[in-house]
Amino acid sequence: MSKILYITEKVMTLEEKRAWIRLVVAVAAYGGYVVVVLSRAGERPLAEAPYAAALLWSVGAAIVAAIVAEVVAGAVNPKASLAKDVRDREIGRLGDHVGQSFVTIGAVAAMLMAMAGWDRFWIANVVYLCFALSAVLSNVTKVIVYRGSLPQW
Repeated sequence: MSKILYITEKVMTLEEKRAWIRLVVAVAAYGGYVVVVLSRAGERPLAEAPYAAALLWSVGAAIVAAIVAEVVAGAVNPKASLAKDVRDREIGRLGDHVGQSFVTIGAVAAMLMAMAGWDRFWIANVVYLCFALSAVLSNVTKVIVYRGSLPQW
C-alpha cells in the first residue's frame, strides 16, 4: 500500500493581496514624502520647508497606486472570489481595530499641538505620520493573521 502525500500550497486570497498592496503603498508613499520634504528643507529649519504640496501629492498618489495595484491583482486572477467569507470579515475587523489606535493618537496629538500653538508643519506631519502608521499596523496585523490564524479570545 502506498501513501500519497498531498502538498498544500497556501493560496493568497484577494483580501490578503489587498492588505499587502496597502501595506507596501503606505510605506512607499510616506517614505517618498519624507525624502521630498527633507530634500526641500536644505539649510533652513525643517518647519520652514514647503510640505503641503508634497503631502497632498503623496496621499493622492498612494490612493491611485493602491487602486491600480488592486485592479491589476484582480485582473491577474479574475477567477478569485470577490466574496468575503466570515474569516475575511473577522480579519478585516481585527486589522482595522488595531490600526485605529494610531488615528486616535494622531487626533489627540494634533489637538494638543494646536492648543499649545505649535507650527502647522508639525501638526500636519504628526497627523500624516499617524495615518501612515495606522495603515501599516492595520495591514501588518491582517497579513500576520492571514498567515497564521485568528486569535481565540
